[in-house]
Amino acid sequence: MLRQILFLLIACSLSSFANDQSLAFFGTFTKKSGRGIYVSTFNSSTGKLSKPTLAAELSNPSFLAIDSKRKFLYAVSTNQGTQATISSFAVDKTGKLKKLSEQPTKGDNPCYVALDKTGQSLLVANYRGGNIASYPISNGKIGKGNFYQHKGSSIHPKRQTSPHPHSIYIGPNNEYVFVPDLGTDEIVIHKLDPQSSKLTLHAKFKAPAGTGPRHMAFHPNGKFAYSNLEMSREVVAMSFDSSKGALKQLQVISTLPKGAEADGSTAESLVHPSGKWLYVSNRGHNSIAVFAIDQQTGKLTFLETESTRGEIPRGFGIDPSGKYIIAGHNKSEHIIVLKIDQKTGKLSPEPQGQVLNAVVNVRFLAK
Repeated sequence: MLRQILFLLIACSLSSFANDQSLAFFGTFTKKSGRGIYVSTFNSSTGKLSKPTLAAELSNPSFLAIDSKRKFLYAVSTNQGTQATISSFAVDKTGKLKKLSEQPTKGDNPCYVALDKTGQSLLVANYRGGNIASYPISNGKIGKGNFYQHKGSSIHPKRQTSPHPHSIYIGPNNEYVFVPDLGTDEIVIHKLDPQSSKLTLHAKFKAPAGTGPRHMAFHPNGKFAYSNLEMSREVVAMSFDSSKGALKQLQVISTLPKGAEADGSTAESLVHPSGKWLYVSNRGHNSIAVFAIDQQTGKLTFLETESTRGEIPRGFGIDPSGKYIIAGHNKSEHIIVLKIDQKTGKLSPEPQGQVLNAVVNVRFLAK
C-alpha cells in the first residue's frame, strides 16, 4: 500500500513537472549570425529558459504561427532578390522542424502569419507589397493562395503613401479577419469563408491620422480589441460588435510614461490570458508598457513601463502558464525573461536570460 502511494506521488510530481514545460520558438532575421528558426525549452515553475538551438534553417523567418493541435508550424520568409515565401513544418517533441510545403506570398516583405481557429486557413500580411493572402491547409500542407490588394494612403509624406498591412488576425468567432494597415491608418476587416479560405472585404476601422496601426490583440471575452499605433507610440482601445463585425474606438492612450522622450515606435500588443492586462513593446524606449483593462468598459489604465535591458524589443510572448513574458531584441543579442505579478500585472526581470541575435517573434507550444 505504501509503495502504491509513493508511486502515485512520484507520478503526480512528474506530471506536474511536464505540465510546466513548454517550447519557445523564435523567429529571427538572419542577416548576421542567425540561421533560421530557433527553439528553447521554458520551465514556468522556475522561469528558466534553455539555450536556443536551431530548429530549422530558413532565411529571415520573421513571424511564426503554430496550429491549435500543436502539430505544425508556419513561417514567412524573405531574402533580398528572391521571392518571399510561406513555409510549413511538422513539429516533433523536441521542437525540431521538418519542412512540408512552401508557397509564394505574392508580396514583398511578408511580416505576419496567422491561422484560423479550425486550422484550415492560413493568413499572411505583406508589408511592402501592400497586400494580404489566404491559403487552404490540408494536413499541414499549404495550398495555392488567394491574394487581395489593399488601397489607399494617409498623411505621412514618406511612410503612408501606399498601403502597408502590418499584421493579420482571425476574430473571436472565426468569421472575420482583421488587418492593421500602417500605410492607410485603417484596420481592414474581411469576412472569411472557412470552406474555400477566401476573403471578402467587409468594413474598415479608421484610426487617428498619422498613427500607423501595427499589431492587434483581442480580449478573451471577445468584446474588446487593442491595436498599438506604431508611429504615435499609442494604443487604441476598441469595442467589437460580433453581430456586425464592427470595431468602435473607445480610447487612445500613450504607451510611454509622462515626461518620456517620444522617440521610437511600438511593436507588439498582447492581452494576458486572464484578460486583466495589456502589454505593448516600445522600441527606442526599450520597454514593455503595462496597462490594466477595465473588464466592464474595456478601457485602459497605464500602470508602468519595464525596461527590457536590450535594444529594440520587437516581438514577445506570454508563456502558456501566464506567469512570464519572454522578449527578444532586434539589435541586441539578448532574450529577457520577465515575471508577471499575478495580482498587479507588473513585470520584474529574472536574472537568467539567453543569447540570440535579431529576435523578431516569440511563439509558445505547450508540451
